[in-house]
Amino acid sequence: MNQAEADAEAVPRPGVAGAGTVQGVELRHLRYFAAVADAGTFTGAAERLFIAQPTLSQQIHRLEQIVGTPLLHRRREGVRLTEAGTVLLAAARDVLAAAGHAVSQTRQAAGLGRPLLRFVLPADLPDSLAVQTTCGLKSAAEATQVAVSWLEIPLDGEFSPIRQRRADAAVGWLTASPDALPAPLEAISLGEFEPDVWIPSSHQSARGGVIGLDELVSLDVIHGPRHASPAIYDRWLGVLRAVDPRFAFTDPPFRHSLPLVLAHAAAASPPAAVLTGPAVTVGPPPGAARLPRPVGADHMARVGVAGYPLTATAALVWNGDLPRPLQQILFDTVDGAAPPKAASPPPASDEEQQRAAELIGVGTPALAGTWN
Repeated sequence: MNQAEADAEAVPRPGVAGAGTVQGVELRHLRYFAAVADAGTFTGAAERLFIAQPTLSQQIHRLEQIVGTPLLHRRREGVRLTEAGTVLLAAARDVLAAAGHAVSQTRQAAGLGRPLLRFVLPADLPDSLAVQTTCGLKSAAEATQVAVSWLEIPLDGEFSPIRQRRADAAVGWLTASPDALPAPLEAISLGEFEPDVWIPSSHQSARGGVIGLDELVSLDVIHGPRHASPAIYDRWLGVLRAVDPRFAFTDPPFRHSLPLVLAHAAAASPPAAVLTGPAVTVGPPPGAARLPRPVGADHMARVGVAGYPLTATAALVWNGDLPRPLQQILFDTVDGAAPPKAASPPPASDEEQQRAAELIGVGTPALAGTWN
């Protein structure tokens, strides 16, 4: 801890003449404060802001002098918000977001720029869902002269980047009903997805193409790691532990290669099962076909879980405070992504089945194995 940080623990109160008012607070003070809170350390925040750490420490110290109370607890391992700091952080995010929107609207009125939508597309989405959303949003945005900034950052179950106004909207996985999301978040469900399950070809359930939970928990199941998607990992683990309280997942030996994990599972003694992240739509419509088996799956069989107990709801989530034109783009994206309803389509050719698989939610062999 440097001297500026240590001194900031003792913050002098503003003079009586300033009582009841906060004078001298600038947007840069709030922006610096939010950056420190997000990074958890002065060093990390200074790197993100491209300023010197002593300068950043001095500005946070000045902000604490202005408000008259410490905003951060400084520790060797990093910083933690005080109760007052927590209050100010929420207000600071609102002020910064409002200022950003005001500047954007002013530039638009002067013909100097286009509205901007900051959209999060996390890495753990099935390929087809990510492509469908990206194409739909890009088309809707271009039609209304809106610029889209694509963000590939992790999403938790509370969609914190949107709540903290670091992003405007996202596609992600819900852990509860859309109505249960905290204000100001709003959401539209995009459908239910389930994982791909791979079991040894020698297993008795391989021939039938379906495995029960009681059989699945008897196997060593490779899935995870947990930090990639804690909400889904914990929910699915809870479902399996309801059958066997001692059940636990095994982390994959390779993070981004389904073929390698399948080969590892097949060579294990005894052979293990592999559970991917949400990869395929629950109950795909007639005419859908899974893509070819990935390399390395010669001794593994892809099966479904009886009764669809392991599912995840994909949703489009946004900040309800977004300007109406930007929200309309999101609605148009969902409308354009709605799958067509067909009662009994004619048999599809191999080429048509391949195309259907890509569009309705089965993903590519690589990303169908996206880990949670």
